[in-house]
Amino acid sequence: MPPPTATLSVPSSTSPSLFPLSSFSSSNNPHVSSFCPAPTTLPKFPSLFKPKTPLRNLTPLSAVSIEKETLISERPHTFLREADGGDDGSVRSRFQRMILEAQESVCAALEAIDGAGKFKEDAWTRPGGGGGISRVLQDGAVFEKAGVNISVVYGVMPPEAYRAAKAAADDQKPGPVPFFAAGISSVLHPKNPFAPTLHFNYRYFETDAPKDAPGAPRQWWFGGGTDLTPAYIFEEDVKHFHSIQKKACDKFDPSFYPRFKKWCDDYFYIKHRGERRGLGGIFFDDLNNYDQEMLLSFATECANSVVPAYIPIIEKRKDTPFNESQKAWQQLRRGRYVEFNLVYDRGTTFGLKTGGRIESILVSLPLSARWEYDHKPEEGSEEWKLLDACINPKEWI
Repeated sequence: MPPPTATLSVPSSTSPSLFPLSSFSSSNNPHVSSFCPAPTTLPKFPSLFKPKTPLRNLTPLSAVSIEKETLISERPHTFLREADGGDDGSVRSRFQRMILEAQESVCAALEAIDGAGKFKEDAWTRPGGGGGISRVLQDGAVFEKAGVNISVVYGVMPPEAYRAAKAAADDQKPGPVPFFAAGISSVLHPKNPFAPTLHFNYRYFETDAPKDAPGAPRQWWFGGGTDLTPAYIFEEDVKHFHSIQKKACDKFDPSFYPRFKKWCDDYFYIKHRGERRGLGGIFFDDLNNYDQEMLLSFATECANSVVPAYIPIIEKRKDTPFNESQKAWQQLRRGRYVEFNLVYDRGTTFGLKTGGRIESILVSLPLSARWEYDHKPEEGSEEWKLLDACINPKEWI
């Protein structure tokens, strides 16, 4: 039996957004336009906007935020505003289509492999424009907690939020910045300690000129990535995962995988521990120095690679026998996951700085995690091998 330790229980959430860009602006800011859903449906996936059953358990949001989300009983035809062209074939429109389709395909794959758990869905809108769809599966047969959420939002963000949203620290804005942001974000926490946690997030930003800089050009960029966080190393699993990431990257530029793999290792570094959160994958941000159409296709390819990269690993590991000590190690590694998200993750920082609803910001956290005082795995053990790989990143392929 492992020694008694402190356990963190994180309240469950079917909150409006796993993507923490849901609360950029103040609802009393005069620069925030009203949300106006377009009357036409999206032609390629009309079934997405016809819920089989009414959305259930829609409760008022009690948390105080800069701009409160409003839960709605049915999904709108689109989250894009008519004033911006609606579903006109723009990058905004096609990125929205991509994340909706990705949410649908990932959730279907997860429900199929879980066998028992079903996603609960909430849809929401914002006074400033846009909204999102949250899907959370909890206490399934395979997954302890799985969130797959999308956001398509408008607003105005303060300078400190802009700095949290942008990776470039020297890119300063003197005043509130009008923005558009869309993204899909997901964290999947399996029950079995031999089955790895997965995180992925793909997003698209646009910012307009601040009020005090009329005529300045609109800026845009893509960001995101997919990374693996196991408690135990199965080398064939990690190689499979990284090979799928490399394959997606190589379709567009052979320099992408080595560059974005290193970026991922560097980004998910827990400085106060001197180790990475997991075994990496790919990560990129502020990406706008390539053709916009190419980057849209690249982000789409990456999102479509999530299922083939992850589901075969879960299929192999979900029923592996384990003991209490191995479960305790998984909980300790989840503690590292919590530490990174609360201390270093820019998305979490952004949500907190903009006064977002706390349940929305923290929905990616596991139901439980563990901390032991001065825990050190025995050198040469399987636990030690995982920790060593987190301290000293490896080239898996």
